[in-house]
Amino acid sequence: MKKVNVGVIGCGNISSIYLTNLTGMFSNVVNVAAVCDLIPEKAQEAQKKYGIPKAYFTLEEIIADPEIELIVNLTNPGQHCRINMMALQAGKHAYCEKPLATNRADGEKQVKLAAEKGLLLGGAPDTFMGGGIQTCRKLIDDGWIGDVVAVNASMRCHGHESWHPNPAFYYQTGGGPMFDMGPYYLTCMVNLAGAVDAVMAYTRITFPQRLITSEPLRGTLVDVEVPTHIAGLMKFRNGAVGTLTTTFDVYDDHQACVEVFGSRGSIIIPDPNGFGGPVRLLRGGGQHYEEVPVVYGYQENSRGIGVADLCEALREGRTPRANAGQTYHVLDIMCAFHDSAREGREWKLQEGYEQQPALEIGKKY
Repeated sequence: MKKVNVGVIGCGNISSIYLTNLTGMFSNVVNVAAVCDLIPEKAQEAQKKYGIPKAYFTLEEIIADPEIELIVNLTNPGQHCRINMMALQAGKHAYCEKPLATNRADGEKQVKLAAEKGLLLGGAPDTFMGGGIQTCRKLIDDGWIGDVVAVNASMRCHGHESWHPNPAFYYQTGGGPMFDMGPYYLTCMVNLAGAVDAVMAYTRITFPQRLITSEPLRGTLVDVEVPTHIAGLMKFRNGAVGTLTTTFDVYDDHQACVEVFGSRGSIIIPDPNGFGGPVRLLRGGGQHYEEVPVVYGYQENSRGIGVADLCEALREGRTPRANAGQTYHVLDIMCAFHDSAREGREWKLQEGYEQQPALEIGKKY
């Protein structure tokens, strides 16, 4: 298979694991041809560290490079739409970090343009392709818990101002616990239970201001612009009922929780922000959950597997797993939670999301 030439935009913190994996673990299908950052030193450092042929310092230069087929967009969420649109308009395929956009309109125009031009558009998170969640998907597909009845998920913490060096964004428009962490949980949930038809939600802002206690901005007060506690109900197309809570307002020592309950048993899903296990199964009539073997690879930090799958899909002429329909469906759900809470009613979701097949056991990119 001919490798896909990739250009990576954004050489910040998240880029290190992407570049490590794209130039190593997934180098059979990916060739990182160039990196770009508006801070030249960052692009040059990444170029040298990972042995990448070219470094660019403007978006226009890397997007104009005729050798590059796919842009991997690792910038902050507020820039995702603009840069993806630039790539698509230039005839490049695009893959971006989560979320696809910070509002539906920006998500819709990306999906529309990609379809019009016959280009692939996809995005993170790709943790659902890790060994842990794929093992859960196989258990469900193989009927171990029967029909899915309910899905429960929650992400609980007290925010990022005590440790993040620049946490203000998380409390501004486009941030909040839903847009920050919701993509991990929702992507996991729709991959296990299918499309969502409608949601209802309540939200609140418990602390109108946040005091930063991390360096270098210790002592800075941040005004909170977005809900920081979201509790929602989800009606899945297959009849299952889901709940999702994301919050920056509580204290808890157990941040991640995802559970799938079926007519013949239940599964406790591993942290959807990771790639591995453990996976715990309770069969109907049993007394206790028991850990089951994780039967897939990619249990270590495999960020970039979604890029690798998109590259393979491009060469094979198939739909990638972390595709535009999925990333937009997750965006639509997140927006719908906020819309439902604001208007006090059930909010219908747009149609279009279809689950992609699970990975094959032993799959290697």
